[in-house]
Amino acid sequence: MARRKKRRKRPLCENRAVEKRSPFNPLLSHPETLKEHLSEPLEKEGIAESNTVVEKEPEPTEDEIFLQAVGDVKPLADKKRRVPVYPDPSLRPAHPAPNEELEAVTHLWELIHGSGEMDITFSDEYIEGSVRGFDRKLMRRLRKGEFPVQDHLDLHGLTKKDAEIRVRDFLMRSHSMGLRCVLVIHGRGLNSEDHIPVLKERIPVWLSRGPVRKFVLAFSTARPYDGGTGAIYILLRRKKGKPYLRP
Repeated sequence: MARRKKRRKRPLCENRAVEKRSPFNPLLSHPETLKEHLSEPLEKEGIAESNTVVEKEPEPTEDEIFLQAVGDVKPLADKKRRVPVYPDPSLRPAHPAPNEELEAVTHLWELIHGSGEMDITFSDEYIEGSVRGFDRKLMRRLRKGEFPVQDHLDLHGLTKKDAEIRVRDFLMRSHSMGLRCVLVIHGRGLNSEDHIPVLKERIPVWLSRGPVRKFVLAFSTARPYDGGTGAIYILLRRKKGKPYLRP
């Protein structure tokens, strides 16, 4: 049987000699390999450049934020439910002030059509009226100017408000003095706008409301010698202790 030939071990000194012959990195001994290694992109080595600028995403707008907030909102299942809406006082329209002119015209219309306490006849020239059930003969005498005028009041130059106050005070004073027939001069409206006799139209209203209506019996347009269509006779109730009027 043949014996195996044993390898001859190198002495330790030879191994150290080999190491001394290649003291550098193998890449340095091959320039071509080093060049290829350096040309590889840094991403392959997992190295990020330190000077890379990261772009920021634009901030969302208010509309986008709102859509994101309500994106998952679902309508109420119960259709009868409603979100309460509170009133806004600033949106409430202003209430118009009371129209005294309209109220007076309405009251006059009621008087003329028999829905008031006095029966009134009204035209462009003449006006007359009396309490319901007033004696026709007395009304005829008043219309003809047969009752003596005991006092008079002139309203020329006064506003509607002032004229109403003056008429009221005049009639109340006349009644307290026991007067029966007085004259109020309201004018023909020749100096007013559009020549409309404003005070003349208001006289029937003033005589049929307030404290005055308690002692006014009748009224009628005056005769020409007492002012004609620019004045009016007013017949007052008898004060206690005074004589009655004869038909």
